[in-house]
Amino acid sequence: MLRESYILDTLECGDYSFATACLLANRKYGKNTQHGDIKSHQYIISFDPRDAADNGLTMDKAQALGLRFCSENFPGHPAIVCTHPDGHNHSGNIHIHIVIGSIRTRKVERKPYMQKPRDWREGMKHSSTAQTMRHLRVEVMELCEGAGLYQIDLFSGSKERVSETEYWARRRGQLKLDRENAALTAAGQPPKQKKFETVKDTLRKQISSVLYRATSFEDFSDRLLQQYGITVKESRGRLSYLPAGRTKFIRAKHLGDKFDKAEVLGALQENAERKRTIQPKSDHIGKLVDIQAKLKQGKGIGYERWAKKHNLKAMAQTLILLEEKGLTDEDALDQRITELDTKFHDSLAVVKDLEGRMKVNKELRYQVAAYASTKSVAQQLKAAKRPAAFEEQHRAELTAHRAAAAYFKANDITKLPSPKKLEAEYTQLASEKAKFYEQYKEAKSELLKLKTAKQNVASFFREEEPAQQER
Repeated sequence: MLRESYILDTLECGDYSFATACLLANRKYGKNTQHGDIKSHQYIISFDPRDAADNGLTMDKAQALGLRFCSENFPGHPAIVCTHPDGHNHSGNIHIHIVIGSIRTRKVERKPYMQKPRDWREGMKHSSTAQTMRHLRVEVMELCEGAGLYQIDLFSGSKERVSETEYWARRRGQLKLDRENAALTAAGQPPKQKKFETVKDTLRKQISSVLYRATSFEDFSDRLLQQYGITVKESRGRLSYLPAGRTKFIRAKHLGDKFDKAEVLGALQENAERKRTIQPKSDHIGKLVDIQAKLKQGKGIGYERWAKKHNLKAMAQTLILLEEKGLTDEDALDQRITELDTKFHDSLAVVKDLEGRMKVNKELRYQVAAYASTKSVAQQLKAAKRPAAFEEQHRAELTAHRAAAAYFKANDITKLPSPKKLEAEYTQLASEKAKFYEQYKEAKSELLKLKTAKQNVASFFREEEPAQQER
């Protein structure tokens, strides 16, 4: 599924696309004669959502890590390396897709984890054995450690405990959900949920999401109450959790070791130590919360206590930002927002235009390279004694040649441009895009902060007016 933005590169494909490189590799070594038989393997490296803010992970840095990982661990295979900034669930996790063609196109150096000749010889298929997967897990963990990123123990897995009762509850719930989804599908309606979750499954997920970010036990308990309505208590040195809508606490030992007191306090301490090394942005401001509206929705006294503290901090940050920018006057603030809005949209328009031109340039370079590399085969077809057999033998090259010729004809290109000239043009476009993209990011960042500040001021005076009337 395409995302709003991504970075995509290929390795060991030469001047061809990944698909053509895989097709040519299979034909060269006679592995799969039919187009639909060509195999590929996909691996995904998903980084912690906190890495972007805490450890400076960007898409470009992630893509560089992915290219290095691919070249070191899948040498000789045509490959695609693609980085996305987020997943479909909007968790904020930068992740890399690595797709490799199954056929190795050159002999590679034998590594200790390689067991059989098929693991390093030319023309052999990729084999994902248990030893290979163990090696890749080690490589991922060392990759994250070397880049200063968060990581998990890929050998131990998550410390969760599932009782026999919960196991069978999962089975029964999934069967029931599958039957309901089948009925919805038959009626032409899309299913709302495909995987059944027990109350404990949901509770584990919610606690884990808070445990990633909290830095103290008070912060941990406040976030659980605010975000999910979960109450946490300590009794005899053990933690228990009460989800919203239940009357009986669930002990941590029934969820897993990860949720017990020692593990929770250890994780909170690590978070606090990491955050102490990060300099907070002085101009970062949060939005004011409408406390009365939240209380009407059913939020409790714990949420109200947290919201009052949050609003005081957010309003103090708002005033500091406006004073630093010299925008305490409402007209001056509105004028600055208008200027930034214009700069933001103008820069974005230029970036989009440059991206479009870069895309056209890249496609043209690919077609020029494909045409030039397959031109001799097309000429040999004219002189072939058995054209049909020659066509079948060189179907991949001839298909690429004809596709390139059709592209030139559709775009009224009668003279092929120089590859060096096209590459220089692409470099120039990329440089211009980087400059305008920086302007776009700066304008967007300041614009969002000032709009939030203006909204906070308006919200503050709306809350103050009824309070004054009441007094």
